[in-house]
Amino acid sequence: MSQIPASAKEKLINGFFRQFPGDAASLLNGFSTEEIIDYLKRPDHNDSKQVFARLNPDIATEVIALMDDHLFARIFSNIDAYLGARLLSRLDKEEAEAKTALLSPALAREIKELMSYPLDSAGHLMNPLATTFHPENTVKEVLKRLRALGDRRIANIYVIDHEGTFLGVATLQRIAISEPKVKLQDIIQAPLGVIHALAPVEDVVELLEEKRIIHLPVIDINNKLLGVIRNGDLVTASKEEATEDLQAMFGAGREERALSKVSLAVKNRLPWLHINLVTAFMASLVVGFFEDTIARITVLAVFLPVVAGQSGNTGSQALAVTMRGLALREIRIAQWFKVARKEIMVGLINGFAVALTTSVIVYFWASSFGLSVVIGISMVVSMVIAGFSGAVIPIILKSLGQDPATSSSIVLTTVTDIFGFLSFLGLATALADVLNIVG
Repeated sequence: MSQIPASAKEKLINGFFRQFPGDAASLLNGFSTEEIIDYLKRPDHNDSKQVFARLNPDIATEVIALMDDHLFARIFSNIDAYLGARLLSRLDKEEAEAKTALLSPALAREIKELMSYPLDSAGHLMNPLATTFHPENTVKEVLKRLRALGDRRIANIYVIDHEGTFLGVATLQRIAISEPKVKLQDIIQAPLGVIHALAPVEDVVELLEEKRIIHLPVIDINNKLLGVIRNGDLVTASKEEATEDLQAMFGAGREERALSKVSLAVKNRLPWLHINLVTAFMASLVVGFFEDTIARITVLAVFLPVVAGQSGNTGSQALAVTMRGLALREIRIAQWFKVARKEIMVGLINGFAVALTTSVIVYFWASSFGLSVVIGISMVVSMVIAGFSGAVIPIILKSLGQDPATSSSIVLTTVTDIFGFLSFLGLATALADVLNIVG
């Protein structure tokens, strides 16, 4: 039988990588780290990235540690930030920082943020070096890998799919008594408990006491396994809770808390109050531009709070949802357009519904068809702008390193007031003669 030409073999491998990245990753999991790196250096960057993203996290961590800077930057250039954070958090702090510095500033900032957790959260307590396998791995493969890991005192192994989604656990005892050919998908079971990375330490302690858990898996909002809180960490947290020292232990942060000193609260809040004062005058300035229109059509002043109030409420709703998404890491800065598009559509639909109701009320109130048309159009425009603003303002502030919780509402109020007044009074001025609007 003639040998397969090298070019044909290369095409077969490239096709396999492209069409079956999950299978390719499973195959590479059994190779040496050096061999995996050789395969990742293949010319087709996209194929390499797809396969790398599906490697076992333990093995991927070893690969990252041996990658040269060029290969690392190439593989990670467009990597999902969540995956990048999960993998880099497994490295030593200095090594992770050195690797992150090779990435674009935006991606590096996003990954660093995802790798950090508040001091009083489950994520801060967890160990990211959870021993993970895929459901198709056999008991024989698992035992071989565990022996190679040495003395890590592993009691459970954690089963994830190729996307990192947490599927369940398998105890070392169950693995030891199973046949070598049995797959993990046949012996895994649901964990006694899991916890979100941003959950408070009090919840960790509660699970410890209620479930008597030895190892507690930690997940993110998308059920991706981030790490595990081991028994020693849980006992430490339990002692802190029992002695009521949690607040003292985690109260060294720079953020203001409910019982922070008055001086700290004033220092944090006063600058923003002055900014709010400036923005309030900006909104007043917009109203001043239409002083003649208001003097001629005095009824406009009656309905100004209606437009400003509805746009403000719309913006606040969008702001609350976006802030929650940022806090729970449901969304990333890079996803601003998707969030904004959704809130624009919500604002548009709600705007038409509210505008119809408002127009009917204004028509009977002021006996003016023209005014009801103006306020209806204004309501739609201002609510769309408010929804968009509520979505993008906290994302922009976060990208600039500001605290969205402190400053978003002030900026949003300014935007909704200005555009609410501008749309209503501007339309009234432009259409007053056409629609026969009178005071």
